[in-house]
Amino acid sequence: MEFLKQVTQITNQQKALELLYSIIEITPSVKNAIAFATQAHQDQKRRSGEPYIVHPLLVSCIVAYFGGDEVMVCAALLHDVVEDTDFTLDDVRHNYGDDIASLVDGLTKIVAIRAEELPTSSSNEKLIAAALSFRKMLVTSIKDVRVLVVKLCDRLHNMLTLDALPPNKQRRISEETLVVYAPIAHRLGISSLKNELEDRSFYYIFPEEYRKINEYFLNHKQTIQLKLNAFIQKVKKNLIQAGMPEGDFQITSRIKRHYSIYLKMQRKGISIDEVLDLLAIRIISKNVLDCYKILGILHLQFKPIMSRFKDYIALPKENGYQTIHSTLFDDSAIFEVQIRTEDMHKSAEYGIAAHWKYKIGGNSTPNLNWLSKLQFQNNSVEEFYELVKNDLYREDIVVFSPDGDDYSLPKGAVVLDFAYAVHTEVGNRAKEAYVNNQKTSLLTALKNGDIVKIITAKETILRCSWADAVKTSRAKSQIRANCALRIKEIERKSAINIIATIFETNVEEIENFVEQNKLEESIYKATTDIAFLKDIKNRIKKNYSKAGFLAQIKMRILKLKELHFDNLVIHTNYAINQAVFDYCCHPKFGDEIIAFKTGSKAFVHHKLCDRAYLEIKKGVKMLYIDWLEDKLQTYTLIVALENQKGVLANFLQFLAKQDINVLSVDLGSQKSTYATHCKLRFESSIDDVKEVKALLGNSFKIIDVYAHKDAYNN
Repeated sequence: MEFLKQVTQITNQQKALELLYSIIEITPSVKNAIAFATQAHQDQKRRSGEPYIVHPLLVSCIVAYFGGDEVMVCAALLHDVVEDTDFTLDDVRHNYGDDIASLVDGLTKIVAIRAEELPTSSSNEKLIAAALSFRKMLVTSIKDVRVLVVKLCDRLHNMLTLDALPPNKQRRISEETLVVYAPIAHRLGISSLKNELEDRSFYYIFPEEYRKINEYFLNHKQTIQLKLNAFIQKVKKNLIQAGMPEGDFQITSRIKRHYSIYLKMQRKGISIDEVLDLLAIRIISKNVLDCYKILGILHLQFKPIMSRFKDYIALPKENGYQTIHSTLFDDSAIFEVQIRTEDMHKSAEYGIAAHWKYKIGGNSTPNLNWLSKLQFQNNSVEEFYELVKNDLYREDIVVFSPDGDDYSLPKGAVVLDFAYAVHTEVGNRAKEAYVNNQKTSLLTALKNGDIVKIITAKETILRCSWADAVKTSRAKSQIRANCALRIKEIERKSAINIIATIFETNVEEIENFVEQNKLEESIYKATTDIAFLKDIKNRIKKNYSKAGFLAQIKMRILKLKELHFDNLVIHTNYAINQAVFDYCCHPKFGDEIIAFKTGSKAFVHHKLCDRAYLEIKKGVKMLYIDWLEDKLQTYTLIVALENQKGVLANFLQFLAKQDINVLSVDLGSQKSTYATHCKLRFESSIDDVKEVKALLGNSFKIIDVYAHKDAYNN
């Protein structure tokens, strides 16, 4: 883009001001903002050595170029004032009003993080800072989407000047740009911004791959241009011969972007020569009917690849994108053809900004529902970051309800994602589904154009293990929220039952004590915190001690004893001689568990077991139970190793580097390409079998791996 080349070459204030003056009319507010920003940043310099004021000036140029209004240009000029100078947001508000101050606030990064905002995890502090900043930006954007447009322009100028930073920072900023900012530009429909952010990030993250693609184009530049010119002339000739006036359309050529080529090569495992839509032309017509007329003429003259035909005019993308895509054969070459109107072209290039710059109306307005649907209520900012990135960084498919309503979902979305997209309650109560009139599982992956019907139950159906199987943040967070609510309810009722069991009294009496002592919000901890349970027991004991001599005798048998059963620990004042895993739910080591008292036995269930839930609600006798802590988890691994000299030694050396202690090795004797049964038993501090699989599976062919402490293996 010629404009961005111009921006990249500017390194002084005067040139930056000249560019800004050439793009927009300088109103009194803009003039004041320039003066204010210049004063605020007067002694500051960028890493490159140029005056800092050049950055906000050039960001405001980019904002103005992409259709930003006066408020956005002022916010761009002032976006670093609050963070990097002694001026405050109140100063901005006093001088420029609430509108500009609100945008500047949304653009200001979070530098100092209050302790109470930090999640209780061992997360990287930079990730937390980035996630908090990102969340603040998106929350502000729900009220005013202009925040995102200014932020994208700010990030684009940072990417244009990334050469001044050390390689590790170049890569970190590029990764964040590729995963967060480019997808936001896509969601806002600003393809020109999205493409620039992607390609510039790609250049720093995969420099060698970028160089290879760039060299291909340099080496084939003449051939590519000749092919495109010849095809354009054929298309033009066919359109004119079919009665289209030459002035009613214009044709431009387009070569696929570097990052898009790389993605396609990776996804399909092909070389650059095999990328079908490498060469493309774009035909811009005067109206929508002409788009379809042009399509008909081309399909009659050239052979189309119908599997690659897409009509985004009839069914616009969620970001407002409207264009007809068709792929045509011509003289053993393949060309992608895009057909759109002038308004569609402006909307595709500038997205939501086109509606400020060109006053475009109609169906091309980007759908901003994705912003309001993002889940902001998560306790963990890392989880929020992960969920939102998942929603932003995606290819879309369109599926339909039986009534013909269309829903945009990420590629790979399952039926349950669709149910949550329709309505939260439809997702919560979905019990069965039909895709294209065929009954199917709720975890069936959907394809573009599927018609989906959901049958619902009367009550919410918990599916706690499905959170990782769905794709959208809406479905993931709702499943997790439902399960968290159920767990809290179970823990509260279980705590009451455990305490009632200790005192051999009824549940109602303990409920009254909890209410009188204002323990409603904390009593659930008695199922997981033995110190808390003992404290509650002692407080109730004091109350009972006032009841007289008989009660005093009873108090003597209230001391909780610690009993061990294999890898379980039970704290109780009863004689329990056996812990049994019930048949219905099969909890694994580390899962949340509860225990019922039946005679002298403890029956162990998963905390989310449906059968156990019914018993808990009845107020049956329960015991405090937990897993015995063990720093080392024992695993059995079956791995296929090539039948070559030194392979086993290399494998054992790899395990030692991962701090894995091998207990025994049983190497299969079968002589073939693989020694099929190499069975190892080892200890590791990793307590999640998924992590073990991920650690080993990238380098070796894992047949099976399981933890010895899974309850149903014992």
